[in-house]
Amino acid sequence: MKLGIILPGGVDRSGEERVIPAFLALIERLAREHEVHVFVFHQEPEPARWMLRGAHIHNIGDHWPSAPGRSALARDQPPRWRRPTGWLRLRTTLAILKEHRTAPFNAMQSLFSGTCGQVAAIAGTLLRIPYHVHIAGGELVALNDIGYGGRRRVRSRVSEAAVLRGAGGVTAASTPILESLHKLGIHATRIPLGVDLDRWRPLAPRPRTQDAIKLIHVASLNPVKDQTTLLHALALLKGKGVRFDMTVVGVDTLNGRIQRLAEDLGLAACVHFIGFRTQSALRPLLADADLLVMSSRHEAGPLVLLEAAVLGVPSVGTAVGHYVEWAPHAALTAPPGDAHALADAIARIAHDEPLRQRLATAAHYRAQTEDADATAAAFIRQYASPRPQKAATTNADLL
Repeated sequence: MKLGIILPGGVDRSGEERVIPAFLALIERLAREHEVHVFVFHQEPEPARWMLRGAHIHNIGDHWPSAPGRSALARDQPPRWRRPTGWLRLRTTLAILKEHRTAPFNAMQSLFSGTCGQVAAIAGTLLRIPYHVHIAGGELVALNDIGYGGRRRVRSRVSEAAVLRGAGGVTAASTPILESLHKLGIHATRIPLGVDLDRWRPLAPRPRTQDAIKLIHVASLNPVKDQTTLLHALALLKGKGVRFDMTVVGVDTLNGRIQRLAEDLGLAACVHFIGFRTQSALRPLLADADLLVMSSRHEAGPLVLLEAAVLGVPSVGTAVGHYVEWAPHAALTAPPGDAHALADAIARIAHDEPLRQRLATAAHYRAQTEDADATAAAFIRQYASPRPQKAATTNADLL
């Protein structure tokens, strides 16, 4: 089988920087049995091709050709400001059609919807082959106060409706996303994006070794991950007399705003911002932690919950994505944006080591059951299955 996968990014040729580990694990496993071509929008500025994990990577790039009628100002703008989405869709579709002429594709897979799903739909329709869409982010939400989500504009909702209704299969990592799809009348299948146990070896849960609980938070500093709520929860935790040490791992997209808030809340001595870390550098940090803490307003996953669980580390997080599925037996949760509830959940685990161990054991088992091998097998079954019957829908349902 020849498969085409469409991604916005996450497949850097280094295999370490600027990658999405769950996607790499899936690509590698699919490539063991099938010919896999990955079409990525802007991993690198210029068009390029390389091999990664057995798959052919086609980087479309930010290239925008010179034209006599374009102003000098437009030519001088950074690529991310001057790359029209329509132009990107066209160039990606043309690259898929060109590769199809070399040897026909059997199916297209979009990992993320949005523009990726649109390209999959266009290419699949032109080539008369099935296309599949995996909801991996905020395609189905509208968080207007922070400018996040694929359902904030009518045009996006109309496009998404057309893409999802025409897909041969729609999948998502967690039950909350499936429920959102079902409300729109879209039949969808749950496929968690599991951990690559070959590269991320399991560690059994371990007892705490220090009085101060070692916390870790892994996410880019941005409004969706809501580190503001996280820091307010930690300030409340400190006020309760709970001793802790927090390590925050992730790229800062907010120009130091979160670090300044930590100082204002008197947390500078116990909250440490260490920036981005590769997977190999992240692993010992996660393994050394007693508890992962996440504060997201929205998640389709997150993968780090599974990664921590594989290493025997339990988690507390807001009630989104996998946290909804795992609570209360394999994780504890708090409502998004509720710093008091998040602080209470952390304090509960800090004061109850048997509870922490029970959560760690349950999470450890669950994450290994839904690993990267299970993910790949589920996607392959989807490609071999007939298209499911969708519930009757109207345009109003989808919008």
